[in-house]
Amino acid sequence: MPEPLVTIAVATYNGRDLLATTLSSLAAQTFRDFRVVVVDDASTDGTAEWLANEWPEVDLIVHAVNRGVTAALNSGLEASRSEFVLLLNNDVELDSHCLDELIGALKEHPEAGSAAPKLLSAADRRRLDGAGDVFNWGGTGWRRGHGELDQGQYDKPEPIFGACAGAAVYRRTAVDTVGLLDQDFYAFYEDVDWSFRAQLAGFACRYVPTAIAYHVGSATLGKGETDFTRYHTWRNGIWLVLKDYPVATLFWQTPRLAAAQLEHLVIAVRERKLGLLWRVWRDAARGLPRTMRKRILVQRLRRVTLRQLAAIVQHGR
Repeated sequence: MPEPLVTIAVATYNGRDLLATTLSSLAAQTFRDFRVVVVDDASTDGTAEWLANEWPEVDLIVHAVNRGVTAALNSGLEASRSEFVLLLNNDVELDSHCLDELIGALKEHPEAGSAAPKLLSAADRRRLDGAGDVFNWGGTGWRRGHGELDQGQYDKPEPIFGACAGAAVYRRTAVDTVGLLDQDFYAFYEDVDWSFRAQLAGFACRYVPTAIAYHVGSATLGKGETDFTRYHTWRNGIWLVLKDYPVATLFWQTPRLAAAQLEHLVIAVRERKLGLLWRVWRDAARGLPRTMRKRILVQRLRRVTLRQLAAIVQHGR
């Protein structure tokens, strides 16, 4: 049987009820040349049995132990040799034309290694969940427009820094060149790190506002700034900077990077979380030898100038 043009890989953990909406939206896509793979990260809610009964046409990969969302997404990327892979979290619902629009944009823009839809909040579909990912030199990534009313302010298709891996299409040649998501990140910023590496390697990302998806948001990991969230975003942000920033940029952006760490310190003091910040710095330091080995490989792939890189990275927020 020939490989379909697209593999859709859905990462899930204890999200059986969420999957019903996600899979139904995939079944309603106008674009049809795809197969669906669900990566179950050791759920305990009967997800595998439910899928076998209700969605037997869906392929299933089951992790024997919980390995984290990044590992689940990587299993999805590795699940086929399709020309394109759509990664989805289990809390995303696609408009019926979403996949058609995303694949069309990547066919039209061969320089792009990934594409991002317009994400709207599933709870309030008038509001944006994100119009592509942006990143600043202080080492922070975020979803553009998050929480804003959607009034057409992000309706221009354009290149953008990156795509949220909870709903993004990746070109196979880009994945083969850039590599998989960094599983040391476990959760948070793994997609931002991949986008930075892709930009260094010369792969753009297209924002496709006509591709609409609806995101519940934090349905698995929980909402708000938890200790879990802060630990991983703060630690992973340090690793991202040390891996991905060209040497000259590290020097030029030292004041911004120092200010970002100072901001974390202020938050930790104010919220009496100094122990959390200490763990972040300690574990980031413990991972430094591994991070620097990765850095060598990342910088070898660099094909863009500092001027080209600066054109896609924010200078403020």
